[in-house]
Amino acid sequence: MQIITNQFQKELKKHGSDYFPFLVSYQRLSEYESNSFMWHYHPEIEITYVKKGSMHYRVNNRSFHLKEGDIIFCNANALHTGEMENQEDCSYIPITFDPKLIYGFFRSTICTKYVTPVIQNLSACAMHIDYSESWHAVFRDRMLEVIDLDKKRPDFYELDISIRMQTMWRLLVEYLPHHPVTAASDLTEYDRIRKIIAYVEQNYMNHITLAEISEHIHLCESECTRLFKRHMNTTLFSFLQDYRIERSLEYLSSEGTISEIAGKVGFSDSNYYSKVFAKVKGCSPREYRKNLMK
Repeated sequence: MQIITNQFQKELKKHGSDYFPFLVSYQRLSEYESNSFMWHYHPEIEITYVKKGSMHYRVNNRSFHLKEGDIIFCNANALHTGEMENQEDCSYIPITFDPKLIYGFFRSTICTKYVTPVIQNLSACAMHIDYSESWHAVFRDRMLEVIDLDKKRPDFYELDISIRMQTMWRLLVEYLPHHPVTAASDLTEYDRIRKIIAYVEQNYMNHITLAEISEHIHLCESECTRLFKRHMNTTLFSFLQDYRIERSLEYLSSEGTISEIAGKVGFSDSNYYSKVFAKVKGCSPREYRKNLMK
């Protein structure tokens, strides 16, 4: 399994209905081919509760180590990904919802005063709720009540969920770090990051050059490199290698040779593919395939 996105890394899955744009999901990292879900974003807000285990969770250029019981707030349109820590599974419950569940209608006072300033602020892309502050426990209690209401769906459950979501949002607005609303230049930079990731997704099986990526986002090569490193905390070259390794995992469950698989994901040299694979996954492609067959 892997998250389905369009060419710009926007998730295509529908989160709830047009009439009640809200979804509770029950997921495990082991359900994904690579024990991780790949970079993606969506216009909805996502708040995730770690039910069991731990997870390395990244949002834009920030990194979080989530342990059992922790909660992560991921803002609308923020790029995010999650992976196992120490090869141990993690079960988690994301609540994904459209901001209009909070504000009701566009340009309402709630929208303009309490929601838009948050979702348009890239510096508020995420918040780790780890019980280091007194209000965290209250936030967790309301979230668990929402999950329980969605599971049991008693009379008036939609109204009761909305009330609790409003309470959770009230806490977030009060305690999120106060930073100025993100400048248009920052929004442009993240749009370029999404385009870079989309380009890698569409062309990872081919030879990719920095010149091609730079031309694609209309930026010089040196600034393209700095941009990616600044926002993603990794080099563009490392990201491309990691992405190719992740995409190769689905082929390792087939009967193709290691050389054939290497070629399918953009490695012209199977020995180099094996070397990079071992660096990323801690074992050789053959060992990984052998473990799949157990």
